[in-house]
Amino acid sequence: MTLEDLGYNKELGEYRKKNNLDSFGIGRVISEHKDRYTVKTEDGEFDSELIGHLRFTATNRNELPYVGDWVSISEYDEGKALIHAVFPRKSIVERKAVGKLGQTQIIATNIDYGLIVQSVNRDFNINRLERYLTICHASKIEPIIVLSKVDLIEKKELEGLINQVKKRINNVPLFEISNQSGLGIDSLKSKLVRGYTYCLLGSSGVGKSTLINTLIGTNLMETGEISESIDRGKHVTSHRELVVLENGILIDNPGMREVGITDISGGLEMTFDEILNIAQYCKYGDCTHTNENGCAVLDAIDNEELDSDSYTNFMKMEKEKIHFESNAQVRKKKGKDLRKMIKNMKKNNNKY
Repeated sequence: MTLEDLGYNKELGEYRKKNNLDSFGIGRVISEHKDRYTVKTEDGEFDSELIGHLRFTATNRNELPYVGDWVSISEYDEGKALIHAVFPRKSIVERKAVGKLGQTQIIATNIDYGLIVQSVNRDFNINRLERYLTICHASKIEPIIVLSKVDLIEKKELEGLINQVKKRINNVPLFEISNQSGLGIDSLKSKLVRGYTYCLLGSSGVGKSTLINTLIGTNLMETGEISESIDRGKHVTSHRELVVLENGILIDNPGMREVGITDISGGLEMTFDEILNIAQYCKYGDCTHTNENGCAVLDAIDNEELDSDSYTNFMKMEKEKIHFESNAQVRKKKGKDLRKMIKNMKKNNNKY
């Protein structure tokens, strides 16, 4: 095992030297359990915890380590280490935090590709695929679509689903696989590259953990049995975990019941570029694409030049994006007002 197998590169080395961190060891967070982290290095794995300064100076949870992060460590006992610093992240995969207005939840960091896994039976949903695509695009990572459990349906039905995907989603690699028969596994494996990190995204029971086991060739990840009544596996993965392969790095994730959109960096525009390109020809620059005369988007739907279901999904996510951003602004203002109040209190106290 080398640092390069874990994804270490020249930029990380330069940052390490520039910030005088080369006297510490370096590793990557492969799992997180409350306030403890498993850090993998070229010498092995360490049960790690944060130094007090790092823990208490963090202004929010996002400044603390997540699975995928590079960290500086020092060993203080056999198999145990302290985390002294978190390196800058080249990418962050996140979604809207469930039940928390205007807040995000980091899924994983330092990702190169997002493997969007959907099973072709009960889980198949084009709208959800577009949501995961938007998360990938907003995170500046390359998406790859993986349709799993293709052995559960007839070839003709599979072809119909593939056509549905290609009708709505362009220029994204698509693989059809079966963990049971091995169909498509070699093709997907050939896509993986040493030192690059692939984050598995998808709902519960679509076969993400089983796919990792298949790619590794051993039962490393715990999986659930297939239910004959609903043709899907039981959700087993309860935490994120990074696994190093000979030709790539995989991050498994718990299944997401909700895929909330934050999208403050252009993910929607990339996912729905066809709609945005058509919108350039709308009569009004502030067209909402809902009921205006001269709306090029609505005209394209009427003329069957644009998929109406894709348009509906776009409008729904656009509203979510606006709602998220407005709540985030409110939270930011409240935080600013609170800091100002505390500052004034300290100033007044110093007078006496």
